[in-house]
Amino acid sequence: FASYYGDHMVLQQAPAGAVVWGYGAPGATVTLALSRDAGIIVMKKLVTVKGASGTWMTVLDPMDHGGPYELTATQGLENVTLKDIYFGDVWLCSGQSNMAMTVLQVANASRELADATRYPQVRLLAVAPARSDMELQDLQRLDLPWAVPTAANLGHGNFTYFSAVCWLLGRALYDARRYPVGLVEAAWGGTPIEAWSSPRALQACGLMEDTGRVPLCMVSALPTPNPLCFISPLSPALPSRVPPRQPLSGPQAPSVLWNAMIHPLLRMVLHGFAWYQGEANAFLHREQYSCSFPALITDWRRAAHAASAGQSQPLLPFGFVQLSTYRRQSTDDSFARLRWHQTADLGVVPNARMPNTFMAVAMDLGDEHSPYGRRVRAAGPGARSIHPRDKQTVAHRLQLGARAVAYGEKALVFQGPYPTRAILEVTKGLLNLTYSQELVWRQREILAFELCCSSQRGWVPARVGAVGSRTVTLALAGCGPLVLGLRYAWAEWPCEYQGCALYNSQGLPAPPFL
Repeated sequence: FASYYGDHMVLQQAPAGAVVWGYGAPGATVTLALSRDAGIIVMKKLVTVKGASGTWMTVLDPMDHGGPYELTATQGLENVTLKDIYFGDVWLCSGQSNMAMTVLQVANASRELADATRYPQVRLLAVAPARSDMELQDLQRLDLPWAVPTAANLGHGNFTYFSAVCWLLGRALYDARRYPVGLVEAAWGGTPIEAWSSPRALQACGLMEDTGRVPLCMVSALPTPNPLCFISPLSPALPSRVPPRQPLSGPQAPSVLWNAMIHPLLRMVLHGFAWYQGEANAFLHREQYSCSFPALITDWRRAAHAASAGQSQPLLPFGFVQLSTYRRQSTDDSFARLRWHQTADLGVVPNARMPNTFMAVAMDLGDEHSPYGRRVRAAGPGARSIHPRDKQTVAHRLQLGARAVAYGEKALVFQGPYPTRAILEVTKGLLNLTYSQELVWRQREILAFELCCSSQRGWVPARVGAVGSRTVTLALAGCGPLVLGLRYAWAEWPCEYQGCALYNSQGLPAPPFL
């Protein structure tokens, strides 16, 4: 069998047929038998080993969730049997260090680790960090072969395995769906999206895959906000086209993690993706992220559908975490811009450029006392922790989106309130915003809204005059006759822990917008 098949694994349930593949003597016939623990064969497949690659592959008949099963591959007199196999839903979790952060590192870690034994049907697989200059057929190495969760393998060490966000998401989905869940972690701290993108995806955004630099002729396909709104001394963003000081290398190099850690996995039939990445791109190709992120999503989906013989859905659900915080006192708006670009500059998902996606807002989960602080490349002085320990709230918000988008729970509220209309009353000096949901005004003293005014250069705070059931009224005092722009929670560290200005009645924060 290929490297990521083993005892205790979860294979994708019906309506998809799980793909199984492995190695053999060229031209030989491999017999694959799926049986119950008692030895009753429920399915048999015959497949020929391809001469050129020395591999075989077959698609199992669709199986309802459940188990345990045994899977035996026989070639001549040799056979290999995998035991304790279940059918359920398989999720691939990827990204950088906030995805790699383990259950050992989260708030209330001892309690979370102790709960591991309550979820024997949530199974774990951790891919070892690896990079390659070419697309690999199989994984180089596993950090954790398929396993039943224990305190030891959920908290193996810091930034190793198993991913807390992935585990907490899978655990919540098991609680909601009550059938087996397979979780695959493939993450590497400090890595930019370019490393996880195929050359096809990079080329789609004009990113040069050989140097990691952006062509100077590249321009955004989206309209640029009024330039007067982006020269305020309060928001000294880094220039959008400053190239890296040196070509990207190691695990940051273009496509090297796609080649070694993602491409080999995509024969495995999946139910969805979970992604927590972006910190590295707040300071690298930030303005291209509104292209590179949707391009990665589209490319991963197409590749997974093709590699799995059409068994993974063409529009696999894709969930992600919007960036949390980094430096409390920073006036740099790089993180705010990256959060915006994570939505393809549309503020909320799913949207036309990012269909079948869902997002967990995390800007209100800053944790300046986290001991797991790391500096981000080019971030400058005054760094704080970039690794908040409250991964439970992150996973809670993520699983709401998964249940609504991936599992069709239409009545489930999975995102916070977002403005749907803005009406300017010039004579009264007011701007009235209408929101999509009922509002909870949690922090009244925060100046979360900012206006770009015709009478001034740059952004100025806007005082909230009133908050109604679904409306916010802003005072335009001193703004002049024309409002050029409006933004909300546009800061690297916009509020205290769970203390941003606006939430809905379910406790979900209003996402930032520009």
